[in-house]
Amino acid sequence: MKLEEFNYDLPKELIAQEPAEPRDSCRLMMLDRKTGEYTHHTFRDILDEIRPGDVFVFNNTKVIPARLYGHRKETGGKVEILLLTPKGNDNWEILVNPGKKALPGQVIEFNEHLSCEILDKTDFGGRVAHFTYDQDFDSILEEIGEMPIPPYIHKKLEDNDEYQTVYAKYKGSAAAPTAGLHFTKELMEEMKNRGAEIRYVTLHVGLGTFRPVSEENIEEHEMHKEFYSVTEETAEAVNRAKAEGRRIIAVGTTSVRTLESAGQSGKLQAGSGWTQLYIYPGYTWHIVDAICTNFHLPESTLIMMMCSFAGKEHVLNAYKEAVRQKYRFFSFGDAMFIR
Repeated sequence: MKLEEFNYDLPKELIAQEPAEPRDSCRLMMLDRKTGEYTHHTFRDILDEIRPGDVFVFNNTKVIPARLYGHRKETGGKVEILLLTPKGNDNWEILVNPGKKALPGQVIEFNEHLSCEILDKTDFGGRVAHFTYDQDFDSILEEIGEMPIPPYIHKKLEDNDEYQTVYAKYKGSAAAPTAGLHFTKELMEEMKNRGAEIRYVTLHVGLGTFRPVSEENIEEHEMHKEFYSVTEETAEAVNRAKAEGRRIIAVGTTSVRTLESAGQSGKLQAGSGWTQLYIYPGYTWHIVDAICTNFHLPESTLIMMMCSFAGKEHVLNAYKEAVRQKYRFFSFGDAMFIR
């Protein structure tokens, strides 16, 4: 399958630069994955879609201020890094910009309290670095780090919480699970009142979610590992609902990857681990019955996932309609509910 098959034309002015206010006031496209029919709504209309007993599964990861600016100790040259994945013993997998000169042994200083030394290169163009600090690491990040908003968002955040879900709990992500940004605490309470169950999984978003596909044949792309965790409570709730014929609705692609990674047997397994699951057309689905998601980048693994779930023709037709209707795209953009 060719990468170009997942392309579509998107005017730059449709890339959202700031979140909707309030969060649940954005637009929502409902897509029937069997017929390809779509309808237009506001996000709060998701309440009307709820069937008693639906299980909505959210990713409760929390974004850390993972973007740091420093300088090379030897030359003073400016460096930007992005923390991706903790490797233990104060080692992190990171991305470095510019990266060509980031060789093993090089030291990068961020302030008088924090520095790192490059230890090794990774298979995905990143680096492994060891961090040295004389204060609490999280406190230093809060002081000097920036939220790692995507490069297509050019407007600076007024508040870091704009790029954080209202239910974020466990620190570890280099990017927000952005489908969750549309939900308010009040909306989630009303969902419960309508008969929905709210459950959580954790997947710390790293390079795997947003690394672009460069191979012409999409089957040759390799996903980067990301850490996930499923509690006993969530596994039991999902399995009970599946046995009773109730829907499992994944909020965002990271929740999808967690549920499908831990549900390859047809039952959701509690526990934690690393996933490289890559979902594209031809994948056999095990757990997820519906998806709440954003509009994704052309030729990305995320739009491939949607095409696997709802059919390439249906998804790309819906995207063309979204462009015609001037929906807002990507992280701070509008939403889809695919059922």
